[in-house]
Amino acid sequence: MEVKEPTQRYLAAADRQLTEIGLLPGDWYAERLGNVSTCVIGLTYSPADVADHGTLVLRSSNIQGGRLALSDCVFVRMALPDRVITREGDLLVCVRNGSSSLIGKAALIDSSAAGSAFGAFMSVLRSSDGPYLRQVFDTASLKRQIEQGLGATINQITNRDMDALLVPWPSTAEERGSIGSVLTDADALVDSLEQLLTKKRQIKQGAMQELLTGKRRLPGFTGPVQAIRLGDVCKMQSGGTPAASQSAYFDGPHPWVAISDITQANKYLSITERSLSEAGLNACAAKLFPAGTVLYAMYASVGECCIATVPACTSQAILAMQPAGNLDPEYLYYSLTSSKAKAKSAVQQGTQGNLNKGIVQAMEIRFPEVPEQKAIARALSNMDEEISALESRLTKARSLKQAMAQALLTGRIRLVEPNL
Repeated sequence: MEVKEPTQRYLAAADRQLTEIGLLPGDWYAERLGNVSTCVIGLTYSPADVADHGTLVLRSSNIQGGRLALSDCVFVRMALPDRVITREGDLLVCVRNGSSSLIGKAALIDSSAAGSAFGAFMSVLRSSDGPYLRQVFDTASLKRQIEQGLGATINQITNRDMDALLVPWPSTAEERGSIGSVLTDADALVDSLEQLLTKKRQIKQGAMQELLTGKRRLPGFTGPVQAIRLGDVCKMQSGGTPAASQSAYFDGPHPWVAISDITQANKYLSITERSLSEAGLNACAAKLFPAGTVLYAMYASVGECCIATVPACTSQAILAMQPAGNLDPEYLYYSLTSSKAKAKSAVQQGTQGNLNKGIVQAMEIRFPEVPEQKAIARALSNMDEEISALESRLTKARSLKQAMAQALLTGRIRLVEPNL
């Protein structure tokens, strides 16, 4: 989506007025939702009406991230009144739920969902300004009004409460349409990036399963492959943590890694929030492990791992794995990452599930020659870089959409020339 610089006349300061929902342009006003839409309550049905095929009934679970999600579907076979049949442009809204945070989540009905029904805990808003209203339902002002109007004992918003909600209302259909269209396009960009990111992650997961189990080999590699115990190719040691009374031993020169540092890392860990002094290392009998050590979580987030890029010491809940010369650290990292499920199944039960060094030493990995290890690690690393770039693009797209919505739905930036 290309974003063009607005012309100066559209950015020119306009008269603004203070309304019940904040500052708005002089030619906008705070409008009651009941004056610009019709709220229709959903369908009540019994378990006997549910069938494998029939009319789709849209429920709260069919709204994810402000968009329709049709992976968890319920169908009914029964006579349906016309009022509960959705039309393209309707706004589907959750009006009752066990979780108050879900009240007010909304999605626009598109051509793929038109003709469906909607459940009793849902409502549909019918309006010629559906795309615009869909964006308004994401604003802090409307969410605050919904929260204030929830029932004292039941998480719901009634038709009367819905009709009384105040929304920012540009005076012309042209401006409402322009805002709805631009922000819908921004949503489409975010959605396309999310779908692409999901696909790339699935491709990487498949590649890991094939390359690290030997189902597929990279071109040019035909050498012998064997299964080998990790204890035979890694030196393993755990770290230590000074007692609470020894907290003065922190803030030294040596990075100290906790489980939370590993879970927040991607593949590499270079900086931690806390560090130990020389005296701190001695006080907790910790070791300073060299760069290239693979750090493996033995408690809590069992199986999570990362590679230290600088010499570091660890807590006692982390196993430091120093690969021998015939084991590439990145290959070990990917092998461990692909084996998280196996690691969790080997957890010892107790006050806190955990692994011990003996269990990890006995784990086996596929062990090709070093050049093939490095080639596999490089292929998977390239996929990681592509995924990371997509994640960055997605974060920027979401931020841009949020900024656009804030500016356009308050009239701070206008897409049409103000009628003042």
